[in-house]
Amino acid sequence: MADSTPLLSELNLADSEPPVLHTHLPSLDSTIERCIGDFGWAQFLQATLVSFSWFFDAQQTFITVFTDAEPTWHCTQLTDRHSSCNSASNICQLPQNLWAWDRPKYTSTVSEWALECSSSLVTGLPASAFFMGCLIGGLALATLADTSLGRKNMLFLSCLMMSLSTFLTAFSTNIWIYSALRFITGFGRATIGTSALVLSTELVGRRWRGQVGVIGFFCFTLGFLSLPAIAYSQRAHSWRSLYIWTSIPTLLYSITVHFLVRESPRWLFVRGRKEDAIATLKCIAPIDSATIKTPFTSSFISSLSFEQETWNVDLYSSISVLVERRWAFRRLSAVMAIGFGTGMVYYGMPLALGSLNFNLYLSVTFNALSELPSSLIAFFFIDKMNRKTSLLVFTSLCGICSIMSVLEGMNPIWTRLQIGFELVSFFSACSAFNVLLIFMIELFPTCVRNSALSMVRQAVVLGGVFSPMLAAAGRANGGFLSYGVFGVVVGVCGLFALCLPETRGSGICDTMDEQEYKDTAACNAVGRV
Repeated sequence: MADSTPLLSELNLADSEPPVLHTHLPSLDSTIERCIGDFGWAQFLQATLVSFSWFFDAQQTFITVFTDAEPTWHCTQLTDRHSSCNSASNICQLPQNLWAWDRPKYTSTVSEWALECSSSLVTGLPASAFFMGCLIGGLALATLADTSLGRKNMLFLSCLMMSLSTFLTAFSTNIWIYSALRFITGFGRATIGTSALVLSTELVGRRWRGQVGVIGFFCFTLGFLSLPAIAYSQRAHSWRSLYIWTSIPTLLYSITVHFLVRESPRWLFVRGRKEDAIATLKCIAPIDSATIKTPFTSSFISSLSFEQETWNVDLYSSISVLVERRWAFRRLSAVMAIGFGTGMVYYGMPLALGSLNFNLYLSVTFNALSELPSSLIAFFFIDKMNRKTSLLVFTSLCGICSIMSVLEGMNPIWTRLQIGFELVSFFSACSAFNVLLIFMIELFPTCVRNSALSMVRQAVVLGGVFSPMLAAAGRANGGFLSYGVFGVVVGVCGLFALCLPETRGSGICDTMDEQEYKDTAACNAVGRV
């Protein structure tokens, strides 16, 4: 970053009053708020275009629910008292000439590569490899959107890598190559949601931040909902066609992002690219804000020099600062714990749907539809919802309903309600996930926001890494090792919300020093009261 004389580097956080210089210079947050506080069509189009990346993200996240599903089968000979083949038989213990798949072998990876008798570790390897790729990719790429690449370029490269690896997956020749390509897809996909959420919310003012963030959740829901429709239309075709039909639109979208999306003005300011930031503000700001409220003069530009951070930003410095500063590490640890429990349920329940006595296409559709009310609740009520209370309520409800699903194996009266409990639990996990992501935007300043959000998403993905194994293990014992574990983990992890400050209605800061000063001032104010 360019050399500067930052105001906030001279703050004495033990003092209750800011230095005199702070009263003479505008803050970056207030300046940008004057420019884009009103919501115009340019901002709406930019935010919607950026958020649409979640559509393709959802498709690749849950695509293995259909491509790797174990097909139904039937006995090829009429059953009689001398026949060993029936619907309750284990096909691994039957001669090959006594049974056959209901559909052609190429409709699923399990039937095409004869994985029906393989261990759950092998059949669940592609899904686990995808989430492991997400985990490693998130750790490796976490800070690039805050440092050298920026939000826009990170989003473009992630979508491009995901689309190309998804297309190549369609030409896999065995389970090992298939899993490796799923790993690469997960690696590329890792930062899409983070970059899109941060970029879209930094293009609008404080008043609209929550609503714009929810647009991405809607797009993710639509992408999830599109999967059973595409899969059902391709049910008689090869599983490879599902990867082809989802990769081509993603590639076209990547090109669109490169040419039409604008970079975050906040990130440009923090990186010292003030002229580029002001050009972006002029492009996206509503007409009245750009021409009346904002003095785009040379003196105005030079007055913003104090807002650059006091520490040099390199690839991993933002993560090191998050760990070194006690308040940041405490917040990061708490939200990562919540993210782990939420992610285990969020990713695990759709993967475990095959163990329910319900139509797979309908159950996935119902799960996708359950995301709509969670997104609607967040969209219309996010500005009225306390973040801490909402997380506690949703995680508790999620855990209780997930455990209630296990009772189906103990008492037959719960059989018809199993899918209902599962849907309520998944809805609660979706709602908790939505609130958590908005919460993250407000907990950390601009200079580390993308990195902090990436770390939390990696905690969510880490929960997803264990989900395929738990889902497979749950098929053998009535769901206790899937739904039971899901419920206990998310309920316990949700309690970490008690360690976090409430941020509803508060402004967002741009530097670590500014955030630290704001928190100290707030504590002093509470102490005086």
